Amino acid sequence: MNKQRSWQRWLPWLLAALVFTARVIPGPRTIDDAFITFRYARNLLGGAGLVFNPGEHVLGTTTPFYALWMALLGSLTGGVQAPFPWLALLTNALSDALTAWLIMRLARRVGYPWAGYAFAAAWAVAPWSVTFAIGGMETSVYILWLTLAALAYAEGRWTLAFLAGGLSLLTRPDALILLLPLGADYLWRQRHTPFKQRLRPLLPGAGLVLAWAGFATAYYGSPIPHSLVAKQQVYHLAPIEATIRLIQHYASPFWLYRVFSPRFFAVGMVLWGFLFFVGARALSRRQPRLWVWLAFPWLYFAAFALAHPLIFRWYLTPPLPPYMFGILTGVVVLAARISSPGLRRAALLIGLLIVPVCAPLSTWQIHPRHGRDRPAPEMAWYALELLYHRAAAFLSPRLQPDPLAYTIAAADVGVLGYDTQARILDLAGLNSPESLRFFPLPESAYVINYAVPAEAIRTMHPDYIVILEVYGRKTLLQAPWFWQEYTLLADFPTDIYGSRGMLIFGRKP
Repeated sequence: MNKQRSWQRWLPWLLAALVFTARVIPGPRTIDDAFITFRYARNLLGGAGLVFNPGEHVLGTTTPFYALWMALLGSLTGGVQAPFPWLALLTNALSDALTAWLIMRLARRVGYPWAGYAFAAAWAVAPWSVTFAIGGMETSVYILWLTLAALAYAEGRWTLAFLAGGLSLLTRPDALILLLPLGADYLWRQRHTPFKQRLRPLLPGAGLVLAWAGFATAYYGSPIPHSLVAKQQVYHLAPIEATIRLIQHYASPFWLYRVFSPRFFAVGMVLWGFLFFVGARALSRRQPRLWVWLAFPWLYFAAFALAHPLIFRWYLTPPLPPYMFGILTGVVVLAARISSPGLRRAALLIGLLIVPVCAPLSTWQIHPRHGRDRPAPEMAWYALELLYHRAAAFLSPRLQPDPLAYTIAAADVGVLGYDTQARILDLAGLNSPESLRFFPLPESAYVINYAVPAEAIRTMHPDYIVILEVYGRKTLLQAPWFWQEYTLLADFPTDIYGSRGMLIFGRKP
């Protein structure tokens, strides 16, 4: 018994260390949107304020907490020269390790420890988790706050739950999908508690959110990130494109379609939903207040299906911890009903190790086809970012001695803004509200889900333009006036998004 207790004590720490290590090994494979956050942090450290373009008070980031956290770490590690991609990676690796540890702790408390161990092992190599941890996004920190809020609430630790909830809202605004039902459940359960006593646990988290909202209103004019508005206007989507993408995602949490075939999506829709239902039912019986966390994957699905945004890859990761843990608990519950010890052990081996760990691990590449030559998930693709780094290196000598005296227009602005430090005209409007008056574009302007508005270039006359050819194929590149006013400086070959190259234009004297 003592030996078993000792083994149960060190295994969670070993698995948490595995989660951390699996993110450090690939090294940073930073994606474009992360560089937007890094530029906000660096401008703050440089004295320009929490802005993307110095002098322009636009809230173009949806993650103020993460930007401020990067600035804090940057102030301790070199200021404006801080290694932000590594700071983000280490922050995310620690966050994912803590998320795994919290869920293992929950699993032990509710009597399903093996489901917790299996979750941690699966989370360590899950492409949906690793990709955005090493990609520098705020996703890992966001998931940590959501998990801490839900599990602290389940244990009746109200103040901690709502403090974590406040931090989650400052990390991503869609935290409301969890916080609204959590708050409603709290108010219902505490309805007979005196008002002051009921209010007290809410104050720390609410205070943080209100403090930020007050600052953002005074500094930016609104606490609502401008990028939320822009994304709804700029991207062109098929009527149910977001819903289809969500269905595919929920039907393949462990990537079995890669092992078998895409036809496994149909099986996955039924299989994983059934196992989740079995697991969620068992967990709710042992800890009734877990229902909000267990409902979160489905509330998240409904919210994004109804809002119908362009589903960026990192949007698909937040519902996975409760979804995966519910499925793995379902495996444990059903396996316990198998009378044959041999068959039960085989079911647990397949359901807790081979499927959730080995199948995702098979999607890793020992030697990725681009970027750092370190093992990484195939999904950790950042070939486009490498092209933008190349474009920035091409332009940087032309921007001297004062990069801010020049304006670069682009639709993907993170790498260009971070590397060149020039003023950026965000043609997608996320950081440049003036671009939105040129949208919406007619359907005929689109080849993919985004197109450059030619009139934005004609009206605002940027010094340089960097775009994928496919972005301007039916708009800018078809305008005779454009070729009279701009000259092609470079054409980097690429077929990304069906493009015929990355094009860099300069304004003619």
